[in-house]
Amino acid sequence: MPENGAGAPSLDAIESTLTDGYAEALALEAERSRIERRLGEVARDAGDAADVREFARLSECLETADGELAGLRSLLRNLQARRRTARDLRSRA
Repeated sequence: MPENGAGAPSLDAIESTLTDGYAEALALEAERSRIERRLGEVARDAGDAADVREFARLSECLETADGELAGLRSLLRNLQARRRTARDLRSRA
């Protein structure tokens, strides 16, 4: 999307999107914590093949959550830069 002019999102729209993005990041971090806690429980109580499969499944879930969180954080950094630009443009007007 263009940073300014026709088609550029408003500062309000950018800030709303950032708020939603931060909420999603917090939810992903909470999910990561739940997965890590469950991984610890499974590792502590491991005793059969079902536990090994559960550990592998949880490890994959943790890896996926890490990737999603890293991608979201990157997008949020970019959007923060766009917000700074939009604020600068607004203050000059």
